[in-house]
Amino acid sequence: MKIPAFNLKRQIKPIRKEIDRAIKKVIDNTSFILGGAVEEFEKNASKYCGCKYAIGVSNGTDSISLSLLALGIKPGDGVICPAFTYYATAGAVASIGAVPVFADIDFDTYNISIESIEKLFKKRLKVKVRAIIPVHLYGQCANMYEIMKLARKHNLKVVEDAAQAFGAEYWGKKAGTIGDFGSVSFYPGKNLGAFGDAGMVLTNKRSLAERIRVLRNQGNKNKYIHILLGRNNRMDGIQGAVLNVKLRSLDEWNKQRQRLALYYNNSLAGFPLKTPFVTSCSTHIYHQYVLRVKKDRDRLMGYLQDKGIDSRVFYPIPLHLQRCFKYLGYRKGDCPEAVKAAKQTLVIPIDPGLTLKEREYIVASIRRFMEQ
Repeated sequence: MKIPAFNLKRQIKPIRKEIDRAIKKVIDNTSFILGGAVEEFEKNASKYCGCKYAIGVSNGTDSISLSLLALGIKPGDGVICPAFTYYATAGAVASIGAVPVFADIDFDTYNISIESIEKLFKKRLKVKVRAIIPVHLYGQCANMYEIMKLARKHNLKVVEDAAQAFGAEYWGKKAGTIGDFGSVSFYPGKNLGAFGDAGMVLTNKRSLAERIRVLRNQGNKNKYIHILLGRNNRMDGIQGAVLNVKLRSLDEWNKQRQRLALYYNNSLAGFPLKTPFVTSCSTHIYHQYVLRVKKDRDRLMGYLQDKGIDSRVFYPIPLHLQRCFKYLGYRKGDCPEAVKAAKQTLVIPIDPGLTLKEREYIVASIRRFMEQ
């Protein structure tokens, strides 16, 4: 049996006709960049998230860098981000000349550690820290209450990286709506995925929303009138059309992921592995379902792959030890929880469309390995 991590064809099939009609409308109107479909999606996403403004951009990475630029982050400024996440978070910081300052993660949630952030401010850092990017990793929100307290204390701007958590909630507020900005990715494999690259910036501040709109569009407020040194980071009309259709199914897809996660939790209870921990203040939408295995992680992953089950590691090398960030001077002893997570975690399919037979096969395969 072959079970991919995420079966996009299966997801798209029931809504294919709706999507085709939406794409046809964009083609008929020849509104391929921004345009009506993007405006409609921005309106719908804003309403869904309960925030005042949602601005469609080219991808999730650009949504972070645009947010930092709009907040006045300049080359040489320090930006705190977790050492254990996808490259794009720190890459977006470095791309504008700012300096990633890596913090460690929490053992249970894999999100940025408040204690680690506090330790950073007790050190003599070589840079002036002006912002923080908490990543809501795997679909669960970071500890935003404490992060916002720290931000107020140290006068930091906050950009939430909600690339993996669009639809998750923190004390009733949607991920990405608590800080100055929320950054969203609609990469095809996300819970809400486009038909290519696409992203979004969320905010409740009108002045910041207007600045993002200008920055994403070559610095234009009016055509050929450039008021800022902008970039070409606009959302395509076809992506807006696709996302409009798929947004209507997002909550149900997320509920299906949550039900599947509960099935895994119950079925794997009692075995020497750690299933996902969910805090009382955040919902979890399981962009990834992460298992932690102290011994034989690689053997288990290889065993599952041999059985046709798509099991992977997110992420095998923490960011502070990546070659591209060698210039920052981090060492192997830094961010120990991130290093442990890289060695001990793996993911298994959390596709909301998995059949009962596929679910049972995944669980049976893990149990057989653990019983050896």
